Amino acid sequence: MKLGFIGFGEVGFELGRGLRQSGLTDILAFDPLLDDERFGGLVRNRAEEAGVTLLASPAAVIRQVDVIIAAVPGSQAVSAAQTAAPSLAPGQIYADVSTSTAAGKKKAAQLVEQAGARFVDGAMMGGLSMQHHKVPTLLSGSGSDELIRLLTPFGMVLTRVSDTPGDAIAIKLVRSIAMKGLAALAAETLEAAVKLGVSDEVLHSVADTLTAAPFKDTLDWLVTASAVHATRQVHEMNDVLAMLTEIGVEPAMTRGTIQRLQWLESQKFKDRFQGKKPKEWQDVATDWQS
Repeated sequence: MKLGFIGFGEVGFELGRGLRQSGLTDILAFDPLLDDERFGGLVRNRAEEAGVTLLASPAAVIRQVDVIIAAVPGSQAVSAAQTAAPSLAPGQIYADVSTSTAAGKKKAAQLVEQAGARFVDGAMMGGLSMQHHKVPTLLSGSGSDELIRLLTPFGMVLTRVSDTPGDAIAIKLVRSIAMKGLAALAAETLEAAVKLGVSDEVLHSVADTLTAAPFKDTLDWLVTASAVHATRQVHEMNDVLAMLTEIGVEPAMTRGTIQRLQWLESQKFKDRFQGKKPKEWQDVATDWQS
């Protein structure tokens, strides 16, 4: 099997290097920054370290490989598929591992499949710098099963979600609301705690609360309590907002919390549940179904 990369930045480099070390020797790549004065040297050095052969155009790569991995910025995913489509042939697999939106993945899939190739929406769910080519990756789209068959022997950890392009990236992007949001929330909390000299006490209290029960139970408690007690919580968070402003902490996450609590308040969950906290988060989410 021959593999080709369209885009050879960090993602292409980590995947390519790991796959070659695992025995996949025929790897080609194209990167638009190859001749760039600032970044061309980095692209060439990465390719040399990974044992990957650089070619001068996407078409030159596509014509020689069985699988194409498009590792481009999400904003360029559709245009990359559009550029690749005229060179694609039936039987080839085009895997888009960008962080494009679900709509972008669907559009890319249309372009690829109109050319007769099979499309894969790939969503990497871990850290490349730590897990390299073994990063857990979700797949959706018509070529998912075949890609798993071809690349699993070289150590990739691939899981099929569905046949629908966009499903895999949807999982990743929704997960990012929590994971990136937690990082931003932690930064805001710690800045305030350090400025007020209460970091140890705050962290111990938060840790005790979050580890007191399994994750599902904690999630149920957080969501259902906020649904019923949103009015009181909005008042409390406005006090937090005033405190952060006073001590010079930018309250970005606090403002967002107030807005979401106000939205919960507008849903009148307290009236619906007659002031009693429902049992599970699903009870609150019944109106959120599309």
